Amino acid sequence: MDPPRRASRGRLPARSVRGALALSALLVTLAAVPAAAGQPDGTRGGGAADCASSGRLKVPGAERQEVSCLAELTTAGTVASGHTDPADWAGLTPAGLATPRGVPGIQIDGYFPDSSATNTNHGWQHDAQFVIRLPDRWNGGLVVAGTPGVREQYANDRAIGDWVLSRGYAFASTDKGNTGAAFHRDGAAPGDAIAEWNDRLTQLTRAARTVVAQRYHRPATRTLATGMSNGGYLVRWQLENHPELYDGGVDWEGTLWRTKGPNLLDFLPPALRAYPTYAAGGEGAGEAHEEMVAAGFPAGSEFLWPYHHQVYWDVTQRIYREELDPDYDGATEAGTPFCAPGTPACDADYAYAARPREVHEAVRKIALTGRIGKPLITVHGTLDVQLPISKDSDVYAKMVRDAGRGGMFRYYRVEGGTHVDSLVDTFPDALRPLVPCHRSAFTAMESWLGRGKQPPPSRTVPLPDAADPAALLARCPLTKE
Repeated sequence: MDPPRRASRGRLPARSVRGALALSALLVTLAAVPAAAGQPDGTRGGGAADCASSGRLKVPGAERQEVSCLAELTTAGTVASGHTDPADWAGLTPAGLATPRGVPGIQIDGYFPDSSATNTNHGWQHDAQFVIRLPDRWNGGLVVAGTPGVREQYANDRAIGDWVLSRGYAFASTDKGNTGAAFHRDGAAPGDAIAEWNDRLTQLTRAARTVVAQRYHRPATRTLATGMSNGGYLVRWQLENHPELYDGGVDWEGTLWRTKGPNLLDFLPPALRAYPTYAAGGEGAGEAHEEMVAAGFPAGSEFLWPYHHQVYWDVTQRIYREELDPDYDGATEAGTPFCAPGTPACDADYAYAARPREVHEAVRKIALTGRIGKPLITVHGTLDVQLPISKDSDVYAKMVRDAGRGGMFRYYRVEGGTHVDSLVDTFPDALRPLVPCHRSAFTAMESWLGRGKQPPPSRTVPLPDAADPAALLARCPLTKE
């Protein structure tokens, strides 16, 4: 007997999401946010006229919005004022990453219509939440982002938002429409929850462009998409499918979804099978190591394997497999944690290539093609063992070239970089942070678009011998020195 199909997972179908964008009149709630300590009137210093007129800002399509005038839009102020959530960005950046300050402006928090409720920020119990920040001193640009992993809308605040705000950009970020380890419950059919991520970033980009024009009385001169991990995947997808909305993008180790593979459902099961044997040592350990390397986990990255096995590989495989192939384990939801190979419906035994056509069609909903329509720069660490570079960005770079779009693409393989920069604090002698490499790529994109200056050719950025960790955090040259 075939296992039962999962019932509707409780969000608007994609066509309903797109239909919601076209509604001409939606409830918009404008509410004040309590003043932060040291700001008794709730306003920032200076720019009182801007605060007085902030009530005219309306996010198109939003069901709810709250507008706040803040003395500080970066996390130097928003942590204390309650306009960010440190839990959203915990573990993504090195401890020594500087926090810029001195960016007053307007913040808009809110959500678009949605029927799922995984995001608990503000006590709203409502998904499709967003944040838009509008600095007083504006450089004419807009940066939009989706979040890494299954995190909420403030996840980019430390790694990306603080820095681009300090450079004068308006900044907008979305929770992608569903969050948390049970994100796969959203949607009516397999693949819908991830497909919604793409719809939500498109939706936010259009809305944020309108709000920017309202605030500054002229449209943005430049709109850039950026993001890490799943956020990087969204950059790729947007430049392939909605290049008209953007001038360019910077992709930080984006997730590769490809119908025929490779994708994470190809390389995570071998890791789940082989790693315990390798870790146990003794007979079979050498062969298990060979299996790990063949799956994409490079020799030299072994020191990262225990942490990723414990924290990332198992849960990632199970929840994304549940999203795209819920029938694999029947009525069980998201498999059995750390099951031994040979256990019925164990994710360690999962074989994506052998799964039914319906599974591959679910992946097709979210698949990338490489046919970017605007300039793109990708950075990816060579010691990434969550999304191994040989199975991810190396493949995507070839896809872009094969699609005839190589002239608008640069790819920087960063020696010693791994998936999350917080691990640099644990292994300072073996890893380098990617955040400065992302910033170098971003400024290279600015020069490419603004002055027509070609970025350095695609290359591997070497890890300097005996490099000072503080120096690595300060800079990441993309050119040969």
